[in-house]
Amino acid sequence: MGLRNGWLVALRLVTFSLICGIIILWMGYPSYLHGPLLSYCIVTLATFVALLLARRYPLAFLLRFLLALHFVAEIACEAEIVFTTGNLYSPFAALFLLTIVSAALIYRLVGTLIMASLVSLAYVAVTWLNAALSNLGNQAPSASGGGIFSADDILFYSTFLHILIFYLVAFISGYLAERLQTKDRELLSASVELRQARLATGDILRHLNSGLLTMDSQGEIVVFNRAAETILGLPAGQVSGRTCREVFVGRLAALGGHLEAALREQPRGARAELEIITADGRPVPIGISVSILHDEQYRLRGIIAIFQDITQAKIMEERVRQADRMAAVGELSACMAHEIRNPLAAISGSVEVLKADLRLEGDNDRLMALIVTETSRLNKLLSDFLSYTRIGRLRFQKVELNQVISDIIEMVRRHPAFSRNVRIELRSLMHVTYVSGDEGQLKQILLNVVVNACEALGDRGGSIIMEVSHVPDPDRDAQTCVAVRDDGPGIAAEHIDKIFLPFFSTKSKGTGLGLALVARLVEAHGGRIEVASHLGRGTEFRLYFRGIGEESPVAIPARPVSFS
Repeated sequence: MGLRNGWLVALRLVTFSLICGIIILWMGYPSYLHGPLLSYCIVTLATFVALLLARRYPLAFLLRFLLALHFVAEIACEAEIVFTTGNLYSPFAALFLLTIVSAALIYRLVGTLIMASLVSLAYVAVTWLNAALSNLGNQAPSASGGGIFSADDILFYSTFLHILIFYLVAFISGYLAERLQTKDRELLSASVELRQARLATGDILRHLNSGLLTMDSQGEIVVFNRAAETILGLPAGQVSGRTCREVFVGRLAALGGHLEAALREQPRGARAELEIITADGRPVPIGISVSILHDEQYRLRGIIAIFQDITQAKIMEERVRQADRMAAVGELSACMAHEIRNPLAAISGSVEVLKADLRLEGDNDRLMALIVTETSRLNKLLSDFLSYTRIGRLRFQKVELNQVISDIIEMVRRHPAFSRNVRIELRSLMHVTYVSGDEGQLKQILLNVVVNACEALGDRGGSIIMEVSHVPDPDRDAQTCVAVRDDGPGIAAEHIDKIFLPFFSTKSKGTGLGLALVARLVEAHGGRIEVASHLGRGTEFRLYFRGIGEESPVAIPARPVSFS
């Protein structure tokens, strides 16, 4: 039973009231209709009240009972009307059909057939009771086909015909109502699934990491997702409904030309790399794949374009190429370095023996000392070069960073580049800081950076501050940053991008391999290195490593150095 069909009760009440009004005007409202009509009105009022209260209270059982009682009261009223208006010949016997059809809209087929049975019983009771009381069998002859039917025959066949009509109407209306209810459920289910499919499709398109746009056969943009807005720097409101020729101009002209060519030439599986210009004038490479949409007759409907910002892929590709080149250079240079170091060791040893055996004076002594010095410098250059080209396999472990930095500070204070005028300070908010890495390589990284700062400060001295902090990064694991700041002369802007290149150095006696080795070791640890410098105000190197955990902060102030 559908409780949502409460409106049906109101419609039936209005219809029934109109018919009763006609009967009352025609017959003067006979007194024996008072009881049935009053009962019907009371049940109808109770049903309305229950329908209103069922929206807020659980009255399903009561509502079902009142609806059933409502139909019974209606059948009683209809039986009284039929009895009053002619019994067998009453034109108001059709009211029973209204009740049956109404029941079909509320109950299932079985319930409608039960209702037809109640109607049939009421009709039989009224007609046969009236026939028994008024003895109609002696008053109603009928002729058909030349024969005379008795009143009992007329009563029987008329009653049988009405009962047949009642059941036929009940079966047809109940069957159609049940089919309608089934189709309504199927339609509702299909509507829900379609809505969910649309929502799912919309969510997929909105949250797709790749930019996606679709165009119709006229070049008008239909779909433009969120990633496309981010990559191209265009809001969807300014794109949807416009043609690609109108939208992709100027800095996006290459993309517009590619889409127009794809729409015109209809290539299959076309994939290309383009370069667009961002709103701030930065060139960005994108990889784009275009697919053609056809209808059932294989006519062009439009195109689908999927594209991505491949800047990081290009960077990784360049790194791989550089790693391949370095591997080849390292293998070759290792062989050459060994071949050079062998005779160099013989030369150095021979010179040391000669210097000890010979008593040289003046220029000869200076020349001998120069040979020894330059031999040592050449040997150091070869050692640095081998370290750069042959980084061994790292042994990752849990390393306490503050202790490593303390060891590095002690080592630097005994380094030839250290001056008494240089002050080194460690600042950390964490008493203990752990990172994942190779302890020996981490020491080499930090030692090279701090020694480089000492060499920049020179004899005039200055301060070097090493600060440890944790940096939140949603795209990575927890990261620990080691900042090394000095207040030295700084690095020229034109040299910033070159300081990590091999053999680049601004020092007269530098090999140009120290910072290059630092960059390679940091990259091997899965970290990154950043540098900021201003002439006359100092330099800051920021080294990022994968952190493991941290203890509660302790009261050690951390005062950042500002270059502003």
